Amino acid sequence: MKTRPRLVLALSLLTFLAASASAEPLEKLARKLEAGLKGQPVKLMAVLSFPYHDGATSSGSTIVQERLTTFLVESGNVQVVERSLLKKALEEMKLETTGLMDPQTTKELGKVLGVDAVVVGTLNDLSKKKTEINARIIQTETGKILTAGQTSFSRTWTDDPIKTPAGPTPPPTPVTGPANPATPANPPTGQYLGKALVQIAILLDTSNSMDGLISQAKNQLWHIINEFGAAEKGGNNPTVQVALYEYGNDNLAAGEGYIRQVLPFTTDLDKISEQLFGLRTRGGQEYCGWVIRDAIGSLQWDRHADVYKAIFIAGNEPFTQGPVDFHESVAEAVKKGIAVNSIFCGNRQEGVAMQWKAGADAGGGDYANIDQAAQVVSVQAPQDAEIQRLSSQLNDTFIAYGSAGKKARARQEAADNSALAAPAATGVATQRAMAKAGTQYSSQAAEWDVVSALDTGKLKESEIRKEELPKELQAMDSKERDTYIRKKANERKAIQAKISQLSEQRRKYVSSEEKKLAAQGASQTLGQAVIKTVRSQATKKGFKFKD
Repeated sequence: MKTRPRLVLALSLLTFLAASASAEPLEKLARKLEAGLKGQPVKLMAVLSFPYHDGATSSGSTIVQERLTTFLVESGNVQVVERSLLKKALEEMKLETTGLMDPQTTKELGKVLGVDAVVVGTLNDLSKKKTEINARIIQTETGKILTAGQTSFSRTWTDDPIKTPAGPTPPPTPVTGPANPATPANPPTGQYLGKALVQIAILLDTSNSMDGLISQAKNQLWHIINEFGAAEKGGNNPTVQVALYEYGNDNLAAGEGYIRQVLPFTTDLDKISEQLFGLRTRGGQEYCGWVIRDAIGSLQWDRHADVYKAIFIAGNEPFTQGPVDFHESVAEAVKKGIAVNSIFCGNRQEGVAMQWKAGADAGGGDYANIDQAAQVVSVQAPQDAEIQRLSSQLNDTFIAYGSAGKKARARQEAADNSALAAPAATGVATQRAMAKAGTQYSSQAAEWDVVSALDTGKLKESEIRKEELPKELQAMDSKERDTYIRKKANERKAIQAKISQLSEQRRKYVSSEEKKLAAQGASQTLGQAVIKTVRSQATKKGFKFKD
């Protein structure tokens, strides 16, 4: 008589000792995931390995899987399938554990293993010594996320993440058209937690002459974000990750090519704004090939072919400067399906002579030139004042949670003030207001805002700790707090709906007016150059934009 293995995953003493310093965060994560299963018909689960979010694996992928399994088993509340049985099932189904599973695959795996749910997730190295883990428990029958959690812990393994290719590596081809990689049996979907994904790395020259470029970047960030907020793919608004680099600044280390990664890929729009406003210019050597190579190698680019991935590098010195040949850097980008777009600050033909167009051509991207001294002028629309008023009301629906919440709320206010301080003609305040009402802003705010966390399922009402709330909510009893939070959630939805309606009216008005300005030969700015390229390239990846 055969019996189904139920748990039995033992760590060796050596592994246990090495992991002791970081066990506590993973144990807390296990308890949080477990708490989210209360009332759910989950008796038997399978814990998959935890790759990096770009599909790469390392010994850490298995270590996290085993530790999390152990902590879930220790509670005695759930049973976990033995890893050897899980591995065999995956091999028979010809599946890889990518950390992201579509509902049909989850359902098939559930039937094969007889499990009610699977634990999936991804890793993200915050530094050489610290790793972040994002975990979710998915019901196999419905594909529904039952609970989710996040933590960070000490990185106890030493090997670097390694990507397992799905097939032979194709020769470099321009990525302005459809990608042509070897097609695996189960092609990736290009979805990021159920959403279409966009990754954009912005590389800005911060040498002495680039104050105008930085100003344009500050003033047009929200316009660029909103371009994707009005886009869709497969019925979803895309999740936009932005990374930021500065180069060509004497304040940066010469041994590192006068390059600094200001931000890795992030969806935190307020953090991007904060860092942009913190950039300062100073003369230096501008090594385009080097900064492109750094962005390709250091950022965690998604491996899926239908994700829109692009680099935008802007500057005004020869593209050939520095010890790193830009041809080699750009070739690496092409291999990963990343379009390299160059923006020369100056005369178009001068940029061609300085090889900026050659860089874009080799990278399958677009070449543009801008007048970095041009003032950003946005069309003033009849809806602007009301959108900004509603944005102020929207702020009152955010409830900061814990110390992280206080910092994030302060960052939100600082970004608001920076937008309001910009000249009215730039339209920054209105563009930011529209971005704040978007789904990406609310989703990211789930990291620190109670209303967003409850709406996305990141937090449950039973998990709210009174001491982590603002003082005025701590004074309420539980019933009063629940009523207050629900009220704020309803207010937010109503405000977002109003801003969305006004934004659509504004879009149509502005589109008509901008066509008139273009006919008059107005100078192109950084934001306009980026948006024009984004529309052209992302459309080929299946994204749809409103006219």
